[in-house]
Amino acid sequence: MKSRPKHFYSQLVSLEDLETDLGLTTVSGSEKEELMDLAHINLHAAIIDTILFHLTDSDKKKFLELMALGEDEKIWEHLNSKVEKIEEKITDTAKQIKSQLKEDIKKVKRN
Repeated sequence: MKSRPKHFYSQLVSLEDLETDLGLTTVSGSEKEELMDLAHINLHAAIIDTILFHLTDSDKKKFLELMALGEDEKIWEHLNSKVEKIEEKITDTAKQIKSQLKEDIKKVKRN
């Protein structure tokens, strides 16, 4: 599998189990890559949406500026000062998205 960009939340969230599940399907290698790219995109969008939901407009702006600069440590400082239990919120969102994706993979395995 190809290397994907690391995000500030990468230490909290992994999609390795999805890659393993996809490996058990008859989907071709290039299709697996595409599906994993989509999984990463969906997960990233859901996590960012969760974070933005909990921030004020000015805090959203600061968060997005820090993200654009790749300032992971400052992102965490900002989020932890603004959102209670942000890591838990991120991992909960990731679990929901992964659960949905695993259900989709199960459907592929049955076909």
